[in-house]
Amino acid sequence: MELFTLSSGGLLTLLETIQKDYEVFVPVKKGEKRFYEPFTAFSERRGKADQDAGAGDQPLAIGEVRAFEPLKAFYFGARQKVSEGYSDRIPSTGKKPLCIVGVKACDLKGFTILDTVFIDSDYQDPLYTKARQENLIISSDCTFALDTCFCSALHGEPYPVEKFDLNLSVVEGGFVVQVGTNKGKGIVEANASLFQKAEQKAVDQRDELRKRVSEEVRAAVKEQEVPDQNLYEGIIKKNYESPLWKEEAETCVECGACNTICPTCHCFLIYDQMAGDALARFRTWDSCLIKDFAKVAGGANPRPWLWMRLRNRFEKKFAYFPEINDTYACTGCGRCILACPAKIDIRRILKRNVEHVSKQ
Repeated sequence: MELFTLSSGGLLTLLETIQKDYEVFVPVKKGEKRFYEPFTAFSERRGKADQDAGAGDQPLAIGEVRAFEPLKAFYFGARQKVSEGYSDRIPSTGKKPLCIVGVKACDLKGFTILDTVFIDSDYQDPLYTKARQENLIISSDCTFALDTCFCSALHGEPYPVEKFDLNLSVVEGGFVVQVGTNKGKGIVEANASLFQKAEQKAVDQRDELRKRVSEEVRAAVKEQEVPDQNLYEGIIKKNYESPLWKEEAETCVECGACNTICPTCHCFLIYDQMAGDALARFRTWDSCLIKDFAKVAGGANPRPWLWMRLRNRFEKKFAYFPEINDTYACTGCGRCILACPAKIDIRRILKRNVEHVSKQ
């Protein structure tokens, strides 16, 4: 495992160099939320702030917690053109590959599910596969936990351990940088003057912060009484006809926010639309909570009631994927909890499922 240190100023220099080959996105804090924005926009605002103290420069949120948007949006777009004019050529965006900075472990875990769907199947999705091959991931550790974080219940940690090219751990004066792939190693070697071999003091700081944040997540999990994933096996099937689904669906407004904000939900809808003189085919995110999602020709619908659709979401995450991929399709990021206007809490539903099974 190769570890280096990089100063805060060195990171900005590195990103300025990287953007020659990549379109770079960085996390910034706006209010109490963190969003990705193009590094060019951040640089322009930062340059203006240097000239005008009132420009309101927003610092990069490299540490902190996961961004509001799920990482999947950069790999499996909310709306993508997949063909045009009946051609079998994959439409080109004409843009550079992406470099996404500050990605958290819960989003990286989402690749376990998305790769299974779009790459490790009978037919590879060319758009997703191309993005996975060409894009650059510079991930980072969480430096604190939200009260909705529960990654430890899914046996995750608030710091990346895989699926990144480079990882940044915030320490005094900058970052400890871990190399995760040959692509990441190439970045370090091409910018060797910016990196120093990590001293033990910096590594110890990283490990101490990781330990503290892990304890924060475990404390949140304990406070919310979130059951450990070791207790999830078979709970959905055993509770398939339980009244809990109707009870939990009573407040659902069928908005689909839980699907769109989730880093592992991946269902989509295909439709055709005129693009100039040619017919183009688009793919757009779909939601299993929407009534028409499962409707077939003739109007038949295997899940006509909302509670059935809510149950289906949990069935896929906690029954189907463990069977086909030996993993749960939930990362514990907590986004769906914050996004739901009806305050439907995935942690509460898991707890109820586990409790119902234990009483049987």
